[in-house]
Amino acid sequence: MIRGVVTGNREATLRLTLDGTGRRQEDIEAIIDTGFSGFLTLPPALIASLGLRWRGREQAVLGDGSLHLYDVYSASVIWDGTRRIVEIDAVDTDSLIGMSLLYGYDIRIQAIEGGSVTIEALSSDP
Repeated sequence: MIRGVVTGNREATLRLTLDGTGRRQEDIEAIIDTGFSGFLTLPPALIASLGLRWRGREQAVLGDGSLHLYDVYSASVIWDGTRRIVEIDAVDTDSLIGMSLLYGYDIRIQAIEGGSVTIEALSSDP
């Protein structure tokens, strides 16, 4: 189970641990964004400090319909107690958790300031 909190800005947030090069780890706070279909976004400065591996460039259509070209990296993230290699999109904004990272999980949000965010794996049993 993964736990987070709703901020005063009405954002559901989680703390994640990322692995960088040379055994460097960084704890970050990221906002859940169900409108983002990718795994995770991080600011370019944090990506550089972690020494993440560059994978290429991709294009995305933003919510306003505009096209955006961005760099894609890979990183190891501790998710629900397990290390996962995920794609990281370099975006100069708050860190966002997208639907690809949340896929296969049940999300419960108490939508009040200080409310709990609970994420649990969905059962694979029928």
